[in-house]
Amino acid sequence: MADQDYFVAMTEFHFMNLQTMSEIGYYPGMQHFHDSVNGVLKAWAGRDLDSEWPSPIASSLIGHMDSANVDVAFCLREPMMDITGGTVSMSTNGFMLQQIEPYPERMYLEANVGPVIKRGIKHANWELEYLVKERDARLCKLYTPEDDGAINDRRLWPFYEKASELGVPLTIHTGMSYVCPQPSNHCAVGQLDDVLLDFPDLKIIAYHAGWPDTEELIGLCGKHKNLYMSISGIIGWYQRAPYRGYHAIGTALQWMNSDKIVLGFDLPFDDLNRVTDYIRYFDMPEELQENWGYAQLTEQDKANILGLNLARLTGIEPTKRVPKKA
Repeated sequence: MADQDYFVAMTEFHFMNLQTMSEIGYYPGMQHFHDSVNGVLKAWAGRDLDSEWPSPIASSLIGHMDSANVDVAFCLREPMMDITGGTVSMSTNGFMLQQIEPYPERMYLEANVGPVIKRGIKHANWELEYLVKERDARLCKLYTPEDDGAINDRRLWPFYEKASELGVPLTIHTGMSYVCPQPSNHCAVGQLDDVLLDFPDLKIIAYHAGWPDTEELIGLCGKHKNLYMSISGIIGWYQRAPYRGYHAIGTALQWMNSDKIVLGFDLPFDDLNRVTDYIRYFDMPEELQENWGYAQLTEQDKANILGLNLARLTGIEPTKRVPKKA
């Protein structure tokens, strides 16, 4: 049934510390960042940073979650420390913990303890262990575009070892770097192969379907049992250009089962309805089934992508949490 009440859980909801943002606007890197991010926002969201956006804080998000029937959000600081020459991040793990505290079992921490190489493995590993063991972080993002090395830089091996030891899945930015001043050669999809060959038990969720190298990521997901493809961010583009999504998801399901595709966000909060409905009502066109061999998504496939996969990876119960409407 198209109107099935799916459990929905998503990663990568960024909150911004508005006080900090008001303090760093004079840095030249802020304008550089602002101009470059508009490209990806135009594709994914059909608007730019100068458009009207919902406030990027938890009290704003919860209303959109209820409206879109989204049960769980994994919430993530926005780093971008290179924009201010390493002075400050746009938000911190501590800020995120304060934001999510009023919403237990609806919002969980998705930690980010980077830039790992720049700050030092000792410090990153300490914070990761603390946030997982003491503050219930269920995921940790690795964002190498702002760091001094790529995903497969051997200086990161002790960090991967610590994440594997803790059993915390890593969410990793893959594909191109969308903003200046960050290089795309720090997050190429193929670099995941080196990591997973050495850490086969480490669970990795690769963000943004690895675009523009989505097919390479799909092949690696078929190769590595603990590599998952996330459609975070790019799902906004898929919804706006549906055949792009049909091809990506159709190809992915030829290489792996639907239990390896994870839903993520990384968009303005008021886009929640349109992107979750894209999966809820996903209907593979007959011409693509006939000419490309793509399968129609079953109700189980949709349930897996919408939330069951993420619940399994993070150890949360896949129970509905959106308050019933009166």
